Amino acid sequence: MKKFALALYMVMAAVAVHAQDEDLLKLVNDDTTAKKEYVNNAFKSSRVINGHSMEMIAKGNMDFRILHRFGLINSGAKNFFGLDQASMRMGFDFGLSTNLTVGVGRSTLDKELDGFVKWRLIRQSTGPRSSPVSLVLVNGITVNTLPWTDPNRDNKFSSRLGFYHQLIVGRKFSEAFSLQLSPTMVHRNLVPLANDENDAFALGIGSRLKLSRRIALVADYHYIISGLDKDIYHSPLSLGVDIETGGHVFQLHFSNAEGMNEKAFITNTVDRWGDVRFGFNLSRMFVIKKPKVKPTE
Repeated sequence: MKKFALALYMVMAAVAVHAQDEDLLKLVNDDTTAKKEYVNNAFKSSRVINGHSMEMIAKGNMDFRILHRFGLINSGAKNFFGLDQASMRMGFDFGLSTNLTVGVGRSTLDKELDGFVKWRLIRQSTGPRSSPVSLVLVNGITVNTLPWTDPNRDNKFSSRLGFYHQLIVGRKFSEAFSLQLSPTMVHRNLVPLANDENDAFALGIGSRLKLSRRIALVADYHYIISGLDKDIYHSPLSLGVDIETGGHVFQLHFSNAEGMNEKAFITNTVDRWGDVRFGFNLSRMFVIKKPKVKPTE
């Protein structure tokens, strides 16, 4: 009897130890299988309307962008409500890595060339060591290529240059709604008047409200904080609709800004919101380099 009791005790002890081992192993597996999940598609494009969004171009992809802005709608029937007049920007944005995008473009307004580097510092995510927001740093340069107003004076190439620096703080709150803030500084080496300031500061606000699988409302506003005469220059506001059609994102919008790079629309918007222009943006993504597929074991 004593031998049977001893054997039964040993079996029960072995079962208990095995169960504890399974529980410990389960806890270890739960810790190791928990993964950080990154948040995607806060915006459908790397731009909201005028300004940069928190989104990046995927590695190995190129975004070919055509931005079109017509004349003032209230210019009347003689100008076909602004459709007789137009300015445009054509750009090429490249995804060098998951967190690094570069781009170049050319605008008909002031015949301006521009380029930028966009670096994502932090990406919104869930899970272990997650972040509630994305942080993106953008640095850009513009070059005015118009002929000199007075070619006989001592004109310097540096006078053609402008720069901007921007920090985007954005969050996708739900599948339907995203919001971002983007404090921005624009520096102009040459200003129109002697008493104008070279540096202008603005706070950008961008948002997206998804209405359906392929349609969303977007808003893009840059409030001028300082550095510009507000009797002459006004804060640019744009409202639009994104329509996704396969590999294209087609956007229809209204804006009081004519320029389509940061220096142009932040420091040179002379029309109030009542004087609006109709426009459209077209984004087409191309795969330049396909990612390498890792062999399965």
